Amino acid sequence: MTKLSFDYHTKVNSHNSSYSCLWINPLSSSIGAYTTSFQRIRLSKRGWERIKVGKYCLQTSYKLFYTRFYMGNGNSFGRCFRISTWGESHGAGVGVTVDGCPPQLPLTVDDIQRELDRRRPGQSRIVTPRKEQDEAEILSGVVDGQTLGTPIAILVRNQDQRPQDYDTVAVKYRPSHADATYDAKYGTRAVAGGGRSSARETIGRVAAGAIAKKILATYCNMEILGYVQRVKDIAAIHLDPDKVTLEQIEKNIVRCPDERVAQEMIELIDKIRRSGDSLGGVVECIVRNVPAGLGSPVFDKLEAELAKACMSLPASKGFEIGSGFSGTYMTGSEHNDEFYIDSDGRTRTRTNRSGGIQGGISNGENIILRVAFKPTSTIGKVQKTVSTSGEEVELRGKGRHDPCVLPRAVPMVEAMVALVMVDQLMQQIAQSFLPFRRESIAFHSLGKELFH
Repeated sequence: MTKLSFDYHTKVNSHNSSYSCLWINPLSSSIGAYTTSFQRIRLSKRGWERIKVGKYCLQTSYKLFYTRFYMGNGNSFGRCFRISTWGESHGAGVGVTVDGCPPQLPLTVDDIQRELDRRRPGQSRIVTPRKEQDEAEILSGVVDGQTLGTPIAILVRNQDQRPQDYDTVAVKYRPSHADATYDAKYGTRAVAGGGRSSARETIGRVAAGAIAKKILATYCNMEILGYVQRVKDIAAIHLDPDKVTLEQIEKNIVRCPDERVAQEMIELIDKIRRSGDSLGGVVECIVRNVPAGLGSPVFDKLEAELAKACMSLPASKGFEIGSGFSGTYMTGSEHNDEFYIDSDGRTRTRTNRSGGIQGGISNGENIILRVAFKPTSTIGKVQKTVSTSGEEVELRGKGRHDPCVLPRAVPMVEAMVALVMVDQLMQQIAQSFLPFRRESIAFHSLGKELFH
């Protein structure tokens, strides 16, 4: 058994704020062959309690010097326009903190509520029947219908909680769900509704996305529209993404702008829902009026940022932009987007297989992307699984779940795309449009003008 010595210290960080930490010093004589030097592992008091309770060992850290343990990350997104979501599926509420929103932007609860209503449960027979109004409360950052430039906090209270529906999954892992991996990572989890792994977490994203959409529409009339392109093997293959309208999308409960295909999708989802099973599919999203020049090579390419954003959504399993995987069946001469000069003297592309992005930078054409979503994990059919005690058992899912996530995933995809686009817009203006450079770069021949 490794012997440890403990010592509390108060440290001062670069921001002159003090914090208490615990240094763990495994004695070199007890480590033996692993290392001959002291290992100092810094833990907060809270972090040490977690390690003590979870009985974690130090073997994996023997070869590291000054190893640090941190609390879990991954709850924030963005740089200039940064959001942090919080809350669990069956907790008191969920919400988001938005930092970096410009001041004097006209913003009301209705702007946010409009998007949340498209995402909320119980809106039709083909989504989860959980009854939540998802009413947004703006707690800070907005006064008299205008943003202050300070952090905006938005809260949505949970009202229709049924934790008793999840008593079984407390001891049995749902196949393809996050139950087992959350236990592996944290040693604990919010059993009811899946906690942070639930799609209910996306309320914060959609609320923040509503603000991002407002900024983009106000600045350059940017429009972001998502719609269901495919459910299982039923696809809308004759859609022209450049001509799809919001009215067409919202005309039916599955959010497919092709009315005939939409009815086929609804019938299939109804059939699967009654059988206790679930379906997956594809959401397509188009971004119009995109300024040229957004995106930063090489690691922060625009399509890479969009891919990360969309793949962070619950149940997402694939991402394509432009021609996507179908482009692999073409030759270069077939795939290349040839340039031409339009009537306004702008350099444009005759086709858009690049999906509006070339070299990781927007070229002024419409951005077209697709996100694949898997079938919902929790289903009403009996499945084989394993219990938390390591026994092979059977499980039939309980609770209220979407038989197909696609209709409610549409506003989620739109929100994540909007968050990326507004963040990239702010980064571009900060980097490339300082006053002393404005005259030299205010005009360019490609796509649309960014600065105005």
